[in-house]
Amino acid sequence: MTHFRRWLALFTLALSTAASAAPPLPSVVLVHGAFADGSSWSRVIPLLQKRGYRVTAVQLPLTSLEEDVTATRRVIERQPGDVVLVGHSWGGVVVTEAGNAPPVKALVYLSALVPDSEESAQALLGRLNAPMQGLAPDAAGLIWLDDPQAFRALMGTDLSLPAARALAAVQKPLAARAFGERVSHAAWRDKPSSYLVTTEDKALPSHVQRLIAGQLNAHTLELHSSHLSMASHPDRVADFIDSAARSQLR
Repeated sequence: MTHFRRWLALFTLALSTAASAAPPLPSVVLVHGAFADGSSWSRVIPLLQKRGYRVTAVQLPLTSLEEDVTATRRVIERQPGDVVLVGHSWGGVVVTEAGNAPPVKALVYLSALVPDSEESAQALLGRLNAPMQGLAPDAAGLIWLDDPQAFRALMGTDLSLPAARALAAVQKPLAARAFGERVSHAAWRDKPSSYLVTTEDKALPSHVQRLIAGQLNAHTLELHSSHLSMASHPDRVADFIDSAARSQLR
């Protein structure tokens, strides 16, 4: 019994030492896209938290690229250490600028628009021969997607109608002028990037996503999903973010 207790004490000490020697997990900062708010990450957040991550979803104003970047940087500054910055759709543009902040160690893009330095989202889509169609601004210069049926058809064909209705209810319009605002320096030119391509995407065609991912020389994964993969495939999205984050610990 005495030998067993000694062995158990040594084993417990070894486990404790190994745990204390392991590098801390980075914080995960999630940046939503247009026609959404931070609640679009609601199915992914608890999955990442269960894995030990500190997770924060930015609430973008969607009024301009500059103001969206400012909102994201404020969240980055509140994190205690390294950050993995995740951007979905329009959030990819925001992440590409905000990701220049020193705490950001890796970028994760989900079905995202990712301009180069001195390039706007509009110029990116023009360069890839994939201009945005079918969405026009109102008299105030805002682009809306608040009809549940239209929202589901464009953003989430693999979502149930009640789920699409709930997401459409919290959508926020995007200022059309934001699409013409340029990124100053593309953070992906200096930091490792991962890109999730959604193959059933009606908002940003998968072939365009592949071109973008190739431009970044990003670690790429393809998922049979609509544009809103975080809502329809939260487990796979959490796995993808987790893999990108842990790759920074090696």
